[in-house]
Amino acid sequence: MRILALIPARGGSKGIPKKNLRLMNGKPLIAYAIENAKKSKYIKDVFVTTDSKEIEEVSKVYGAAVIKRDNELSSDLVTLDPVIYHAMLEAEKETGKFYDAVITLQPTSPLLNVDTLDSAIKYFISGNFETVISVVNKPHLAWGVKDSELVPLYSERKNRQELPPQYLETGAFVISKRKVVVPESRIGSKTSVYEISEVESIDIDDRNDWLLAENLLKRKKIIFRVEGYLKLGLGHIYNCLTLAFSMMEHDVLLVISKNSGEGIEKIKASNLPYRIIESDAEIDALINEFKPDIWVNDCLDTDEKYMRHLKSMIPRVISIEDLGSGIKEADAVINALYDDVQQTNVYSGWKYVCLRDEFQIESPNIFNQEVRKVLIMFGGTDPANLNKTLYEIILKIIDKYKNIKFEFITGLGYKNKENGVVTREEKNIFVYPDVPRVTKYMRKADLAITSQGRTIFELAAMRIPSIVLSQNEREQTHFFAQMENGFLNLGVGAKVDSVLIENTLEWLVSTAIVRKNMYEIMGKYDLRKGLKRVKNIILGEDYE
Repeated sequence: MRILALIPARGGSKGIPKKNLRLMNGKPLIAYAIENAKKSKYIKDVFVTTDSKEIEEVSKVYGAAVIKRDNELSSDLVTLDPVIYHAMLEAEKETGKFYDAVITLQPTSPLLNVDTLDSAIKYFISGNFETVISVVNKPHLAWGVKDSELVPLYSERKNRQELPPQYLETGAFVISKRKVVVPESRIGSKTSVYEISEVESIDIDDRNDWLLAENLLKRKKIIFRVEGYLKLGLGHIYNCLTLAFSMMEHDVLLVISKNSGEGIEKIKASNLPYRIIESDAEIDALINEFKPDIWVNDCLDTDEKYMRHLKSMIPRVISIEDLGSGIKEADAVINALYDDVQQTNVYSGWKYVCLRDEFQIESPNIFNQEVRKVLIMFGGTDPANLNKTLYEIILKIIDKYKNIKFEFITGLGYKNKENGVVTREEKNIFVYPDVPRVTKYMRKADLAITSQGRTIFELAAMRIPSIVLSQNEREQTHFFAQMENGFLNLGVGAKVDSVLIENTLEWLVSTAIVRKNMYEIMGKYDLRKGLKRVKNIILGEDYE
């Protein structure tokens, strides 16, 4: 089938002056329609019909032929039907061809995808329709006027998803058999509609449409490769979820291996798009399917071969908390937990911490001279079982602290009952597993005991003086949890004598001046700006 594409583009736009020529995300608006038509598997010839010399010249730059439109076809009152009819006849004169079908492509639909266009053409051909019109399905509870009275246009009030389809023309395209294109119409007797997405249906009519479309065109496709399981912990999962939620204006996909049981459960609960893979052997197929602009690794150390392979397929590759040799190949490495990587593409230190939303909005605690509440938190899985260690210590010394409430916040992957870490109200010990908002329990906490992962930054944001016991040797290298930043670090938890923990707790409870100093030190750090910095680094924008 020989198909002609016609793109009508007047020069006299009033809502947005010179609309068809203005740059949208770096290209003239009309360029999107021309490029779609030229990329189509079905369209043979592409013409722009216009009354503007400037539009004519720009259209030729992008590879379209041009038909000059007479003044009588260029007024505000003229419909598209006679314009398309005139352009079709002129195109046939110029090419010497007789077309089987004519597609009207509006330059005001820049988000239309060529795959959608080709799918619609295929539908038109296979159904032997005389006309196919692009529509968007927008069912709503609508009202109208009948006999001068306002009446509902529905018989029963239902939720939107339960309403019957209501198709609205988008104007993106009209596909017509040549025989039905006449001066008065392009609609044949056998007409159908082709549903397109709400995004693709955006029609540029006013400034708000323009702003929306341009922002959507700037969207990136971002894959977060993340892991989270008992031995590794869930810190990477929480960090990626924080970043993904901050990038809702982009297309985000979380990728996790099947071995990350606890991590998968957390990602499922987020309702974000995700993919579970058997192994890294599936990565190439995933990249070819999703076509990401950016790949973010948050699964510890990478090697050069892996990173070079990603770079060969994806424009921008980022690593988080990466100390492997692969960092040389990354476009950027964000190591908030480490402060000693000397490399130009590495951004280290507390300035690059990504606080979750609840910490962005919560105010820091007010300092109390007397300790009334102690918080114990060792992450999502607590691989070293430090919860049990502290639980047994506190049970042994609880009689010293009758006026203090001890609260354990345990994570999704921690087995409370199996470890015997359970609430004992008579002892003033309370255990809260997998809480939805940890700030609820951090409020009014006067002291905390924690491991050395990202929780230290959350405690610093809330200004809670803390005793730190790291889960392992690698966690011990996380630089921030030191006295100079308001933390009393006792080392790797499994190697710390219980008596030292008891004595340190007693010292801090009884020495308000030390806790006050720790509290004030924490107030020096503005951790809430880190998320924006990291987001900008990932996107390749100015990070200051």
